[in-house]
Amino acid sequence: MTERSIPADIARKLVAAPTYASEELYDAYRWLRANNPLGVAEPEGFDPFWVVTKHADILEISRNNALFLSGERGTTLMNKDGEARARAVTGTPHLVRSLVQMDEPDHMKYRLLTQAWFMPANIRKREEAIRELAKKAADDFASLPGRCEFIKDVASHYPLRVVMNILGVPEEDFGRMLRLTQELFGASDPDTERFKAALSDEQFAQLLISVVQDFTDYFEQITADRRANPRDDLATLLAQAEIDGASLPPFERTGYYTIVATAGHDTTSSSTAAAMWGLATVPGLLERVRADLSLVPALIEEAIRWATPVKTFMRSASADTQLRGREIKQGDWLMLCYASGNRDEEVFANPDSFDIDRKPNRQIAFGNGAHLCLGQHLARMEMRILFEELLPRLKSVRLDGEPRYVESFFVNGLKTLPIAFELA
Repeated sequence: MTERSIPADIARKLVAAPTYASEELYDAYRWLRANNPLGVAEPEGFDPFWVVTKHADILEISRNNALFLSGERGTTLMNKDGEARARAVTGTPHLVRSLVQMDEPDHMKYRLLTQAWFMPANIRKREEAIRELAKKAADDFASLPGRCEFIKDVASHYPLRVVMNILGVPEEDFGRMLRLTQELFGASDPDTERFKAALSDEQFAQLLISVVQDFTDYFEQITADRRANPRDDLATLLAQAEIDGASLPPFERTGYYTIVATAGHDTTSSSTAAAMWGLATVPGLLERVRADLSLVPALIEEAIRWATPVKTFMRSASADTQLRGREIKQGDWLMLCYASGNRDEEVFANPDSFDIDRKPNRQIAFGNGAHLCLGQHLARMEMRILFEELLPRLKSVRLDGEPRYVESFFVNGLKTLPIAFELA
């Protein structure tokens, strides 16, 4: 045990999926920020990794993509056996290779393929179509009998429809995409059906590989169809795209489809649910925002901070360097704890309170630097439109049971949000 070492009990919590579904996570982060904001965790079965818990340090690492790499090691936390299996299957430390797992020069080449699709000027052209989906979601909500499970009934389906329409997935396959996303991001959650029979680490790994293969098989069919029958959708762009004069390699093409089809809706669902949680629990908030819909963007921004759906990403150092006075060696692995940065007391007053009056709200849930989330503008727009349609109909809302969270140390958010409500 050295000065830089994180206590063993906290290190164990950081690699235990159930921690991320409880307040234990924020207790651990609070202790780390105060006592060891840049320390090394050495949990059994894992390579040691630095735990980065301060807002400023996360930003510094995120902005220096040449020094802190995404492609050399897993960008999601894996134990030693998991990384070995990934390398055996793909020849890389990744089961998928998307923008998230790329460094330069590949990263920018691939990012530029779709970047224009997600810029504000382009997504504004889709606002009318998105509003129609939001109206349908609000109509469906209003038809419920004064009680619902908001995740299942609203938050998981509306963002899914938005992104699947942009991607070009047919409606009959929306349910399949939702299930595969939940299996990919929530594999460690005990309620994830495919993984309930996984009794060993090896069985778990094989099932995760099978999820990725299901994505691959599905999107290879989409690719073949769009090459034969091009349309005005993102799938056609990816099916026909070229890098350096050649079609996208299948591994990278699958990664691109997968990141759009999964992160494009699951993270937005989590933030949408967090906004409704805030409306249901903060006294007077619903009345205030309902009376002044210009406050909806502030509600959305605070919900994004509060939820921080992507809890962690990993980076690896490409050279020896110093951070917060500590020596980081080439090859060292670092965990960026976005949910901790978004509760940093030096940046956010009363960080554990849901407060729409934060100005500026310097949340970092979308990351920063070259890997800043490509879909951030779309996510904000679709949430804004949903609540613009929903709030005028909503007279009151309260919790109708105990919310539950997904057990996952990568992408994590509310799993259930039972609410009771009155319509206006």
